[in-house]
Amino acid sequence: MIGGTGLIGSRIVQVLAEDGHEARGHARSTGVDLPTGEGLAPALAGADAVIDATQSPTADDTAADFFRTATANLLTAAEEAGVQHAVLLSIVGVDRVPGLGYYRAKVLQEELYKTATVPYSIVRATQFFEYIDAIMSWTTRRDSVRLPPTLLQPIAVADAARAVADIATGAPLHGVRDVAGPDTFLLDELGKITLAARGNSRLVVTDDEAGPFAAASGTALTAPYGAHIAPTHYRDWLAA
Repeated sequence: MIGGTGLIGSRIVQVLAEDGHEARGHARSTGVDLPTGEGLAPALAGADAVIDATQSPTADDTAADFFRTATANLLTAAEEAGVQHAVLLSIVGVDRVPGLGYYRAKVLQEELYKTATVPYSIVRATQFFEYIDAIMSWTTRRDSVRLPPTLLQPIAVADAARAVADIATGAPLHGVRDVAGPDTFLLDELGKITLAARGNSRLVVTDDEAGPFAAASGTALTAPYGAHIAPTHYRDWLAA
């Protein structure tokens, strides 16, 4: 598991271990450096599958340079180690929001997987429940939060981790699987629900141009036909 110490990566490792698989989480903190390739060979030695949940240190157009180098190093090391399944965690709608530099970079990363010699699966997940607070923080000013009415279909990290683990332990898809939560919300509505559940008195102001998700329109960030719909509802997750 590369990117195995972060929020989603550590949860995937946990799910795999609970299912009886030998799963190891790797990241720069464990001696694996994707931009240089350092530590990849020993990390992948004897692995049947590798899961890539890495994130670029930047969210603009420079993310493309990171993914181009890091992904090439990972896939080359996977091929040399005889890995039979490479699984990439990506984002639902990543190819439908060209206005976001990070999404364009993720499209590039997906293409590298599709053209590699290692059998692959791409799992696209919607925004995580656990990231909603961070999304709101980007446009919070004192007592108000400015959010666009962008349609989202968020998913719990636990549900996304389960979906990735199930695919990683199965046959390569040689394609894309979308996973999403069961409910859709406008982002400004989602902000109001979140703040109310936490007794926070900040005011949500609808702003069509606020934050990066303003670049998405229509149903770009929601599950397409045939997606796997996870069971956990956002309101239930908040209450728990």
